[in-house]
Amino acid sequence: MRSTSTATALAVLFSSVALGVVAAGPASAATVLVAAPGGIVADAALQRVFVGDASAGKIQAADYTGALVDSVSGLGRVSDLAVSDDGATLYAAVQDLHEIVALNAATLDVKTRYTVPTNTGPRYVAFAGGKVWFTYGDQWDGDLGSVDPAVDPTGESDPVAMAQFPTEGTSPGLWGPALLDTDPNQPGVLAVGQTGISSDSMAVVDVSGAAPQLTAWSGLDYALNNGTRDFDLVPGARQVLVNGTDRDAYANGKFTPAGSYPAGRRADIAPNGLVAQVNGADLAVYRPGAAAPLRTYTTGPAGTQDTLDLTWAPDSSRIFAITGPENDYALQVFTAPTVNTPTLTVDAPAKATRTKPLTVTGKLTADELPSGTELQVVRTDLDSPNGHVLPSVTVDADGTYSFTNSPPAGGTVTYKVSYAGDAEHTPAVASAKVEVSRTTPALTLNNNKKTYEYGKDVSFTAHLGATYKNRTVEIWVDPYGTDRPKKLLKTGKVNSAGNLSATVDMTRDMVVTAAFKGDARYSPRTVKSVAYGKARVSTAVSKHYKTGRIGSLSYYWFHKNTDPVLTTTMNYYPGRKQRFELQVLYQGTWYATYSEYFAVAANGKSAVRLGAPGESGIKARVRSVYADGASGDNVNSTAAGAWKYLYFSN
Repeated sequence: MRSTSTATALAVLFSSVALGVVAAGPASAATVLVAAPGGIVADAALQRVFVGDASAGKIQAADYTGALVDSVSGLGRVSDLAVSDDGATLYAAVQDLHEIVALNAATLDVKTRYTVPTNTGPRYVAFAGGKVWFTYGDQWDGDLGSVDPAVDPTGESDPVAMAQFPTEGTSPGLWGPALLDTDPNQPGVLAVGQTGISSDSMAVVDVSGAAPQLTAWSGLDYALNNGTRDFDLVPGARQVLVNGTDRDAYANGKFTPAGSYPAGRRADIAPNGLVAQVNGADLAVYRPGAAAPLRTYTTGPAGTQDTLDLTWAPDSSRIFAITGPENDYALQVFTAPTVNTPTLTVDAPAKATRTKPLTVTGKLTADELPSGTELQVVRTDLDSPNGHVLPSVTVDADGTYSFTNSPPAGGTVTYKVSYAGDAEHTPAVASAKVEVSRTTPALTLNNNKKTYEYGKDVSFTAHLGATYKNRTVEIWVDPYGTDRPKKLLKTGKVNSAGNLSATVDMTRDMVVTAAFKGDARYSPRTVKSVAYGKARVSTAVSKHYKTGRIGSLSYYWFHKNTDPVLTTTMNYYPGRKQRFELQVLYQGTWYATYSEYFAVAANGKSAVRLGAPGESGIKARVRSVYADGASGDNVNSTAAGAWKYLYFSN
């Protein structure tokens, strides 16, 4: 089964028909999406890039912009791709069906299926010396095979040849499916990179003749690699690049270290020698042998993006990469690889004094930076939140620069330095922040540590001293407890005397805060007052038969066998308790006889039944108390209800 994109189908169907249509907005081009990458290769003749999907058993074709133009499915588990030297034929290694499939690169029609007589491959595929080369096998049993497209598969000769890896000299052969790479500048040369153990073998094989000849070999040499995951021929040099990092020269049948690039994980090398190296979500382009990247790209968010495979366009104009999170990969195209990505630094003092000179330094590092390059400088501060343009600064010959500025405003001052870029360089921007001093303003708030009766309306006044432009103060109130949030009580400009007042209902302890947010010359400041609100406590008496005065005090009269009921009312808070106190009068002195905590219900009530004494002539008094910290919370300040006097008669 195969499919052609809608755009291609419509182009064929209506190629000779003129249609009048209403103009519409541009449609989004289809994207190449891949679940399990199975090779990527670019075709110079067609200017297409082909991407294999192992899990879907298909190949997708995209143009050089990355837009999907064609696809074919039902191929089997595609593990790698290669294209013929003339760009007319696409070859796919189909691992589960043990086939090399030849397709028309222009139409993706299957031309020929070559059966590979093995149950372990083919795995990797390359085209060199007029033949299709593939590797196969599993651990300790691998080899190199080939397909000769010039041989008719229906004839007497078999176009598929197995066991082609040369084993002369010190080479024992392959012990698994090895990586393959070719270079259009070196026709007939095949690089073979063994994978699967801690230190893998490497080989360069001459496949231009009737039988492959071993040019160089290295096996189990930890000085050269610590496991091979990527293997590339280096154009214009008798070298290979291992894992996108280490270059090894080959001569006289051996490999020797020849330098390295900064740490990478895999790479591909353009025909002109440019190296595209990936490491996680980072893609860097290096000139041959360079220590610093010429251009850098980010393929996606760090930690969530990965690059599994990549290839250069044959004209070295762009890089095609399969990137994305696991099982959700897509084709990305990175253009203008020779446009240098400069790095720009800005260094400024961490702290400075307002109106005093400070010096900002930095460096613009770029490939072949033009003489006299200028940088634009913008200062952002509280007086210029949208930025104030400062004079441009010229970069010295070594890329360094410096300038002096006296910040007129305090607070956080940002110096943003920008390089506009040119035809050979991308723009660059960097910035540095400086904390510039400001004067601390006078700010006070009254009523600190004062205690008020429950529910009293108290005026809190904030006083602000001299400032520059901002005369606004905020007054916040934060009640004790977890059931009420801090809230803004009032905000506004202070009056001519510098005052702003707000009223607080003192139903509990309160933290009152006055805040000044600062301005360009005066720093922010916050002051607070902690004021205390007593609990509301009252006690009601019931079951008495009358009230009457005894001396100067009013008593509730009870029969000696009656149980008085005392009901306390208190402002409620979860878990709150009231302390019930009982005292008895004896020989003119009140003696404490009983004290106990009782829970206060959600309605603020707490009823206590006092047992009857059974004797007449007894005088007692009771009261309820909220004890800060002992009554189950610290939301209010300690408060006691009035004493209630009881007299027991016959």
